[in-house]
Amino acid sequence: MIARRQLAIALAATLLLAPSLRSHAATAPTAPAAAQADAAPAAPPALYLGAAWYPEQWPESRWDTDLALMQQAHIRFVRVGEFAWSRLEPSEGHYDLDWLDRAIRAAQRHNIAVVIGTPSAAPPAWLTTEYPETLRIEEDGKRAQHGNRQQFDWSSPKYRELARAMAEQEARRFGHDPNVIGWQIDNEYANASYGPSTQAQFQNWLKARYGTLDNLNARWTTAYWSQTYNDWSQIPIETKPGNPGLLISWMRFVSDTWRSYQKNQLDVIRANADPRQFITTNMMGFFNGYNNDLVAQDLTMASWDDYVGTGQLNPVSNGAAHDLTRGFLRKNFWVMETQPGSVNWSPDNNPLNKGEVRAMAWHDIGHGADAVEYWQWRSALNGQEEYHGTLLGADGNPNPLYPEVAHIGADFAKAGPALAGTSVQSDVAILHNYDSYWAIDWQRHNKAFDPLATMIDWYGAVRALAHSVDIVSPSVPLSQYKLVVAPALNMITEAQARNLIDYVQNGGHLVLTQRSGMKNIDNGLYTQLQPGPLADLLGGHVAQFYALDTTIPVSGTWGTGPTKVWADMLTTTSPDTKVLMRYGKTPLGWLDDQPAAITRQVGKGRITYIGADLEGAPLAAAAKWMIADAGVQPEFGTLPPGVDLYIRKDATHEVWILINFGAAPQTVALPTAFTNVLTGTGGATVHTAALKQYDVVILQRPTSTPGGKP
Repeated sequence: MIARRQLAIALAATLLLAPSLRSHAATAPTAPAAAQADAAPAAPPALYLGAAWYPEQWPESRWDTDLALMQQAHIRFVRVGEFAWSRLEPSEGHYDLDWLDRAIRAAQRHNIAVVIGTPSAAPPAWLTTEYPETLRIEEDGKRAQHGNRQQFDWSSPKYRELARAMAEQEARRFGHDPNVIGWQIDNEYANASYGPSTQAQFQNWLKARYGTLDNLNARWTTAYWSQTYNDWSQIPIETKPGNPGLLISWMRFVSDTWRSYQKNQLDVIRANADPRQFITTNMMGFFNGYNNDLVAQDLTMASWDDYVGTGQLNPVSNGAAHDLTRGFLRKNFWVMETQPGSVNWSPDNNPLNKGEVRAMAWHDIGHGADAVEYWQWRSALNGQEEYHGTLLGADGNPNPLYPEVAHIGADFAKAGPALAGTSVQSDVAILHNYDSYWAIDWQRHNKAFDPLATMIDWYGAVRALAHSVDIVSPSVPLSQYKLVVAPALNMITEAQARNLIDYVQNGGHLVLTQRSGMKNIDNGLYTQLQPGPLADLLGGHVAQFYALDTTIPVSGTWGTGPTKVWADMLTTTSPDTKVLMRYGKTPLGWLDDQPAAITRQVGKGRITYIGADLEGAPLAAAAKWMIADAGVQPEFGTLPPGVDLYIRKDATHEVWILINFGAAPQTVALPTAFTNVLTGTGGATVHTAALKQYDVVILQRPTSTPGGKP
C-alpha cells in the first residue's frame, strides 16, 4: 500500500496540478463544514468529466475521501445507482432512498453533479425469486438465472410494472433535486426473450402491422416452401436464416419493444422531474441487437459507452461510432462510459498507452461529445468485473492513470468556455440503416461481405478529405448536405426513396454502393432491378450481381485497382448516364469490360452508383472526385500521417482540435492565425501546431461569415 501511494504521488507530481492533488494519497481530505451541505450547485461546465461511482459498495465514511479525489481531478459529475436495485428496494414495496440522498448531498459538497441510473438492468434476488416469469427465456428455451445482470425479460408486464414503480420512487424523490442533472434509463440494452409470452406479443404486433394474414402471406411470399399461415398463433420467432420477412419483422418488434420498455420508465420520470434534467440511455456504438436510431427518438440526448477492448484506439472506426451516436438526434451527445486504460472482457485486455487516454477523451469531444465518463471509479472487491480498469485501486488509492485523467479534467475546465455551445457541422453525410445491415448480414452471399466494414471504409475515405461527416438515417432531412454516401443501402422503403430522390433533384450528390436498392420494406426483392425505386433517377441499373472468389481488375476515372469480394455489373438506360469505371478481363468472363461505376447529373444534382468494391488508391480517388463534384470545400487539405482534425463551431467562432495518433512527431501549418486555447496567453496567435504522439492542440478563431471563413 505504501509503495502504491508513493507511485501515485510521484505520477501526480509530473502534472501541473494543485498542491492538494500532489498530497492527496498521504492525507485523507477533511470533510467540509456541515453548512456547505445545502449549498447551491455551481454553474454547469461546458464540458463534463465524470466517473461511475458506486457508493452502495463502500462505507459512508469513505464517501468524502472519494469525492475529494474526484474534485481534485476536476471530475464534475458521477453516475450512480444503475445497479443498486437491491439497496434501493431491499424487499418488495419497501424503498430506501435515504442513502442515495446522502450520496447526492456528499457529491454536492464537492461541486460534483449527479446522474441517476435507474436500476432495472440488475433486478434483485427477491424479485426474480418471487416472479420467475420476469426472467428471460433464452433461444434454447432455457430460463435465465439470477447471479448476473440483464437476466430480465424486457417484454414482461410484471417486470415493467416493478421497474416503473422503482423509477417513479426515484423521480419523486430526486426529480427536483438541484444537484441531479439527468437520468440514465437502465444500462446497455441488449438481450431479447424468446418465450411463449413474448411470442404471443410478437404475433399481436404482426397483426397490428399487417392487418390480415392474407396481407402478411403475400408480402412475405409465404407460398415459398409452404410457409403460408392461416392463424396468427402459427407464426414463430425466427432469428437465424429463414423467411426474410419474418426475420426483419422480429428485429423491428425487438426494437419497438425496447422503445416501449424504455418509455415505461421515461414517462414516469418525465412526469416527476424538472425539464432541466435530461433523460438518456447508454447505447453501444454499432451494436445491432435493436434499432438504436428508433429507440433514441424519445430521449433528451443520445449517449454511448466507448470502449476499445484489445489493441489501441482506431480513430476511424471509433470516430464513426461517435458520429453514428450524434446522428441519432442530430445534436451533441455524451460518452456515458469509457475505459480507464483497460477492460476485463476482451480476449487480451492490454492497457491503452500512456497519453492515449487523454487523446481518446479529446477525440470524443471533437466528434461532438460534451461529456466523458470513466467506468469505473474504484475496483469492486468482488463481482464479475474485478479486473476492469479503474482510477482507484481496490486499496482506495489512485492508479497510475489517475494523473492523466486529472490532466483531462484540467483541460476540460480551461477549454470549456471556448467549446460551450459549439457543435459539429458537416457538409457530408453517410447513411446508416439497421434494416439494411440486418438484411445483408442474414444473406451475405459472400461471407467476406461485411456491411459495417464497407461503411467504415467509405467513412474513412470521405472523412479524410472533409474532416467532418454525419452518420444519419436515410429517413431524415438531407438538404443541409452537399454529399450523401449510402454504402450498401440494401433496403430502401418507398418513403426513403422519395427522400433521396428529392435530395438529388434539389441539388445534392447521392452516391450508392454495392448491393444498394435491392430490398423493399418487407425485406423482399424489388421487381425493379437495383437500385430499385432509384433506378429511373440513375438512368441505369444492376444487370447482375456476383459474389467473387477471385480478384477482378477495375479501371477508369479513379485509376486502376482490384475488386475482391463483390461486383455489381451495371448497365445504362439513359444517354446522359456516364460510365466512370469498368471491369477488366478475367477467366470469369461475365464482367469483361462491363460498367463498374456510373453517374448521372440530374439538374444541379447527381446520383452515382459504384458497383465495385474499391480499396486503396481508387477508393481515395473516388472520394476525392465526389467531394469535389459536390462542391465540398474543406479549408484544410490532407493532414500529416497520424494526425486527426475535428472542428466544432457556433455562429461566432470555431474550435479546431488536432490530435496526433501516430508515432512520428508532426507539425501542422495552419491556414490562418489561431489562438491556442490550452496554452495561449495575452491574445497571441499561432500559425503552426507541433504534435508528438498523443499530443492534443486546441485552437480557436472567430468567424465572420456563414461559411466559417474569418
